[in-house]
Amino acid sequence: MFLSVVIPTYNRLPILQKCLAALEHQRIAEPIAGYEVIVVDDGSTDQTVAWLQQTHLPHVRYFEQDHQGPAAARNLGVAKATGDWIVFIDSDLVVLADFLQSHANALQQGQQQLGHDRLFTYGSVINTCNFEQPTSEPYKLTDFSAAYFATGNVAIARHWLEQAGLFDTRFQLYGWEDLELGVRLKGLGLKLIKCPEAKGYHWHPPFSLDQLPNLIDKEIQRGRMGVLFYQKHPTWDVQMMIQMTWIHRLLWGVLSLGGWLNERRMAPLLQWLIDRQKNQLALEIARIFLNWYNVQGVYAAYAEMTASKQ
Repeated sequence: MFLSVVIPTYNRLPILQKCLAALEHQRIAEPIAGYEVIVVDDGSTDQTVAWLQQTHLPHVRYFEQDHQGPAAARNLGVAKATGDWIVFIDSDLVVLADFLQSHANALQQGQQQLGHDRLFTYGSVINTCNFEQPTSEPYKLTDFSAAYFATGNVAIARHWLEQAGLFDTRFQLYGWEDLELGVRLKGLGLKLIKCPEAKGYHWHPPFSLDQLPNLIDKEIQRGRMGVLFYQKHPTWDVQMMIQMTWIHRLLWGVLSLGGWLNERRMAPLLQWLIDRQKNQLALEIARIFLNWYNVQGVYAAYAEMTASKQ
């Protein structure tokens, strides 16, 4: 079993350095014969490419593309990979020394139990704001994910990705490109095998008010990409995932008072919490109006799609 770890990156050099350092120090044994790390720079404007050019990391190969989004970057990574098994992680994920071995062991056990390789493993993702020691963060209830296929931490046989058609590169904005591929993989009958031992620590800076414009923009982008997701798979399950239902419209409409509780009116409370080192609580409260922006973005994009068909 040869593993290719595929990592798209865009302007994340400081945490990418930690990500790659952790992958250089993997402890491997059977069934792993070896591994490589494929980094695809998606048109970064920081010093990512210069650093990759100057730094010798034995397992790392890197490639560049113009800024096209993570779907195209992951597809390029798979095309350049030499492994028969692909491990996807994000460039802001820091892993433990037994990360790849944990995935490989679970993949092997799954194949033995099922009698085939129609499966993939899904590791745990633990969110942290601790840049100096990201792997010291404990698992929290808010880290739970019910996603079927999310590329923050998965391992899968390469041929299933190719049979499913890889990632749809029309997903150029934020969100849904991995879950959309997951729908196609589920259609091929692949079984999800949870692998909590394969821990990845997802770093993000502590929440602050100056992040709000970017977070709001991401929610609007996610809404637009959600409609593309629904175009491809017009099912109730997808509607629930992208929040394009009357339930979500009512829920976030009520909680945000129809958008009246927005980033401007909530700013004093959020800053009060941040000043008391309750950044995560402030972010969870901010999600009330962030979800309202997402729902508004979904319905605006759906209206545009419908109008364009008339």
